[in-house]
Amino acid sequence: MTDRGSRNGRRRHRAGRWLGALLLLAVTAVVACRAADTDALTPVPQLLAFLPWLLVPTVAGLLLALLARWWTGLVWAVALLGLLAWFIEPYGKSRRPDGPPLASVRVLTSNVEFGQAAGALAAAVRREEPDLVFVQECEQTCDAVLRRELGSAYPHRVAEVAAGSHGSVLLSRFPLAPAEGVDGTMAMPGAVADVRGRPVRLQLAHPMPPLPGRTGPWRRELGRLRDHAAGRGRTPLLLAGDFNASQDHAAFRRILDTGLQDAARLGGHDRTPSWPARTAPPLGAQIDHVLLSRDFSVRATRFLDLPGTDHRALLADITLHRRPG
Repeated sequence: MTDRGSRNGRRRHRAGRWLGALLLLAVTAVVACRAADTDALTPVPQLLAFLPWLLVPTVAGLLLALLARWWTGLVWAVALLGLLAWFIEPYGKSRRPDGPPLASVRVLTSNVEFGQAAGALAAAVRREEPDLVFVQECEQTCDAVLRRELGSAYPHRVAEVAAGSHGSVLLSRFPLAPAEGVDGTMAMPGAVADVRGRPVRLQLAHPMPPLPGRTGPWRRELGRLRDHAAGRGRTPLLLAGDFNASQDHAAFRRILDTGLQDAARLGGHDRTPSWPARTAPPLGAQIDHVLLSRDFSVRATRFLDLPGTDHRALLADITLHRRPG
């Protein structure tokens, strides 16, 4: 090889090392926050939502290190891949209830994006016949559609109707008693359902999204949902909605740490994306959840595509169990 060829080869190796190092540094920053159990600051919360896709720049960094014969970078990339594989595994333990079955319940949660998917949601509800429906971003027109299309089938409701993304509605076939909801920028109403004589606490979730540079409200409102879950006592709890968070966010994991379990995970869909359904569904994140206290088991879960919204609806077939003793 000529001197010129050697110099070109060295330049390519240096360029490969620099580019590989930049990719691995970016991934390392996000993975370090995940390992430290913190959501940190922008852009970390936004990137954590797409944690599995960090495998792509990590593999690219590994290939660049290999081509550049950068053995330190190669070890670095392999270590990052191992950590990512560990964190991609479903979070938390699962446990079946000890008591016998009491009642089967079908739950549907849907963000209808400023009410635009209200008609599609009404059609899905008529088709799937859920017992409980949690609706986020339901403004005045959406509320009118649901009343007209579903009113007789769902005689019990709690609604906080407001413009834009702020309104929420909870529909039920079971009798409902009033209960205080969770304070938030967008409505998060609550109720207590009578399910075959057993009270079940229902809570709709719709905290603020982690907007760049404005993650404080998102973190505070997820914290309020966590406090609500922790203070439920022995009453069964069903917490459902658009959490604007995935299992890769520390603030969401703290909700699970209160003893709640994710129905999608128990139904075999722990990494199925629910948003953005319209623009890049395979590349999305699962931010729509049905969380259950350990009084429930899960028979099946499905994500439904509804025209008019960038969220997929989540349908969960669950069973309420009697408490032993």
